[in-house]
Amino acid sequence: MVYSMTGYGSGECTRYNRILTVEIKSVNHRYLDVSARLPRALSGLEERVRRRVAAAASRGKIDVYVSFDSFSDDDCAVTLNEPLADACAAALISLKGRYPELKDDLSLSLLAGRADIVTVEKQAGGDADEIWGALSGALENALTAFARMRGTEGANLAEDILRKRDTLIYLCQRVADRAPLVAADYAERLRRKVSEALAGAEYDEARLIAEVTIFADKSCVDEELTRLKSHLLQLKDILEGGGAVGKKLDFLTQEINREVNTIGSKSNDLDITRAVVEMKSELEKIREQVQNIE
Repeated sequence: MVYSMTGYGSGECTRYNRILTVEIKSVNHRYLDVSARLPRALSGLEERVRRRVAAAASRGKIDVYVSFDSFSDDDCAVTLNEPLADACAAALISLKGRYPELKDDLSLSLLAGRADIVTVEKQAGGDADEIWGALSGALENALTAFARMRGTEGANLAEDILRKRDTLIYLCQRVADRAPLVAADYAERLRRKVSEALAGAEYDEARLIAEVTIFADKSCVDEELTRLKSHLLQLKDILEGGGAVGKKLDFLTQEINREVNTIGSKSNDLDITRAVVEMKSELEKIREQVQNIE
């Protein structure tokens, strides 16, 4: 199967009163670049996450987002900022003494309600392997959905490329059918021009044949057509073989482009030139699609 480098997948796993969620997003990239963002409480597992995701892809810029929610008392840490609490309490007591006529509502709940005095943080308490078991469960679910989406998109890309390949084969055959007639047309035009220039006088037929032979040799595209047909067959084989074929396809499209350009440069015929222009247009569309394939 051919995979797209663009994809998305999410997964969730609930274990030991914890809900772990993983999201994976990817876009095109020349190489493999995996970045993972985990809560501070899970930061020790970042490298494991990156290694597992890297094993599931070969190219693309992949971002992994991990979050967790816990219903376990062991996963909550309450922190008291005593210096800040002392400073706030002293300020409130000072206000109380300065304005005795105001209602006295100084209380612990008032202090605790101040930002940063009492903070509650989630932490991943317990054994690291236990936590990884839950996280890896969510990660595997996300990777499954991620692969499914990339596979679906990859199949669509392959189908589109093969349709455009069929167009190239048709255009290639048009050139092959027209190429043998080019020299004959050139000979006819040359004879007509020579006859007009000499006003009907006799001319050296051998020299005209030699000129036509030189022209036919310079404009011959048989070798280019043979290589082009071979490349187009290989294009289908690579797509049907599946796997990480993006780089192979990128190289192959460069070779196809080389042959098409050579045919165009040798062409002295309007019909062949038109076919070459259409080839280049279709090939450019293929190259754009190839950039999305892993």
